[in-house]
Amino acid sequence: MGAIAVSKATEKEIKALSRKIEKLLEDKAGKLYQDNVLKFGIPEEYVKKAFSEEALVEDGRSGKTTFYMALKNRCEILGFAQVVGLDPTTVELDRIVVFPGHERMGIGTMLLKRVVADRRKKGTKTIVVKAGRDEAHARAFYAKNGFKQVKEEILKFPWGRSIPLVIYSLQLASA
Repeated sequence: MGAIAVSKATEKEIKALSRKIEKLLEDKAGKLYQDNVLKFGIPEEYVKKAFSEEALVEDGRSGKTTFYMALKNRCEILGFAQVVGLDPTTVELDRIVVFPGHERMGIGTMLLKRVVADRRKKGTKTIVVKAGRDEAHARAFYAKNGFKQVKEEILKFPWGRSIPLVIYSLQLASA
């Protein structure tokens, strides 16, 4: 399969990530579009803006958001994780995405382990993540990796949809 490395993303890698996501989302029959846009009824304008190069780079520059990339042979993007600081001791794993054709190969686990190790070094005490109540695969992934379910809530989107979420938390021991 080639060498896979997971590291914090550079600005150049974030720009490449935006281009890859935009290209994958052009395929309306593709897995990324079906599983993320269609499933949640997200307006295309919102998705394009959220994953635009400008938005992702701005997130990365903010100091509040960190991107982690899984790269094959230091060039092909296989997946990514995005972590957002909530307060000095808590972060949210906002998203972890493994691109189509690379699922079930341990890449999500590699990304998660890198996030946890990095956040532990930074003194983070808690990582929270939200998963759709109906997303059995995602929920099993977080439970398998030590996250504990802490509550359920309904997320109301600005475009009128609501989805039931399960909130998970991982408590990190001090380094």
